[in-house]
Amino acid sequence: MSDRFAFEQAPGHLIRRAHQIAVAVFAEEVGAHAVTPVQFAILNALMQQPGVDQVTLAQRVAFDAATIGSVIGRLEKKGWLRRQAAEADRRRKLLWLTAEGERAVLAMTPAVALVQQRILEPLDDGEQQQMLALLAKLVMHHPRSLPT
Repeated sequence: MSDRFAFEQAPGHLIRRAHQIAVAVFAEEVGAHAVTPVQFAILNALMQQPGVDQVTLAQRVAFDAATIGSVIGRLEKKGWLRRQAAEADRRRKLLWLTAEGERAVLAMTPAVALVQQRILEPLDDGEQQQMLALLAKLVMHHPRSLPT
């Protein structure tokens, strides 16, 4: 009998490895745009909900509200989004894509869609659906899930 912990089969290890794979595939397919998965998520969310505030955006993309400002700052420097204080509360920052940012998102979207296919390519169609359903359930119902 072995006292060794089989970390290779541990959920945390497998999820970390899957994340590494996802980020690597994203870099391969979207790297020419010099954008990270979190940056793309922010840009994509702003396409769907322009004028949202930073805190709501952070919740929407499941990113730390305290550090999203630096990511937004990098996107602002690229000229892809603009930040403006809300009139009712100047501390609240509202965000919009610029025309250049919108073009960038539209240019990246096919590559990002390909990333999703490549991540799941080792699985057959039924397994892909099952994997997505299980991941969604894990994220939505885990006590550590961020509010959306």
